[in-house]
Amino acid sequence: MGHPAGLRAGTRYAFSRSFREKGMIRLSTYLRQYKVGDIVDIKVNGAVQKGMAHKVYHGKTGVIYNVTKSAVGVIIYKKVDHRYIEKRLNIRIEHVSPSRSRDDFLRRVKENAALKKKAKVEGKPVQLKRQPLMPREARTISIADNRPETVAPIAYETTI
Repeated sequence: MGHPAGLRAGTRYAFSRSFREKGMIRLSTYLRQYKVGDIVDIKVNGAVQKGMAHKVYHGKTGVIYNVTKSAVGVIIYKKVDHRYIEKRLNIRIEHVSPSRSRDDFLRRVKENAALKKKAKVEGKPVQLKRQPLMPREARTISIADNRPETVAPIAYETTI
């Protein structure tokens, strides 16, 4: 027997709907507004066969460059050998969701702006660099109250 390698080969689980997500597509999917420049994640919805992205783009993140009434154009950078090629995909809105990849960055920008403003008022220098997680504090355990205990395995008995 040959191995069929069609467009949707190997997508049994990738394109299936999640637990409690089966059935009708929720209206918020259609009511969400996308603008050029928005960052979106491509997550193919198996319930809608039209305007589906190819399986290799499932889970990828791109930037919207075009918006139509029922679809969006997304720019993806695909790695081919040693270089990245810009791919432009036209995908229906059922298959894209807003990306949360920049949320942490935008939160830090707001925090840094607030810290700068506060430091300017107080006239102090401000430290904005993120510090890596440092090793835990060293501590000494006293054995005065709790003596060390030797642990040994119990011999296995076959008698019933």
